[in-house]
Amino acid sequence: MTVARLAGPAEAELLVDLHEACWREAYAGLIDPPMIDRVFADRPAALARRRAHLADPTTPTWVVEHDGRLVGFATAGPPRDLDPPAGLELRAIYARASVWGTGVGRALLAASIGDAAAYLWVLEGNDRAVGFYRRQGFELDGATEEHEEGLHLRMCRPG
Repeated sequence: MTVARLAGPAEAELLVDLHEACWREAYAGLIDPPMIDRVFADRPAALARRRAHLADPTTPTWVVEHDGRLVGFATAGPPRDLDPPAGLELRAIYARASVWGTGVGRALLAASIGDAAAYLWVLEGNDRAVGFYRRQGFELDGATEEHEEGLHLRMCRPG
């Protein structure tokens, strides 16, 4: 059984590494590698953001470990949108490709949002993620946002 736990402040560097590795795996063929390089190029800034994030009790980060190394993480918290469809936003959920389909994503989702009404944004074309979220009760609601890395689609789940 896969169990998620809260991340600690000392894990900021590991989480930055994990985040980048997950982007490279999850977005292969969806985001050009040079764009991913740019997103993660300023490592000191990424570490500072992650440390600040880990210190914020309103947006806890949950992690899953396998064989002593982090293989997935999730963060949820208050909505960032001006007119949110729910009072909770799943801000990030990522797992290494080596653990896709093993229950890591479900464990992270359960730890970060439980059964609460929530919403999230997913990159257009990320059919694997859309399928995962649909199996967890989320549906596309038609809202979109354009970002540098591509169009994001909003998915919502009632409580």
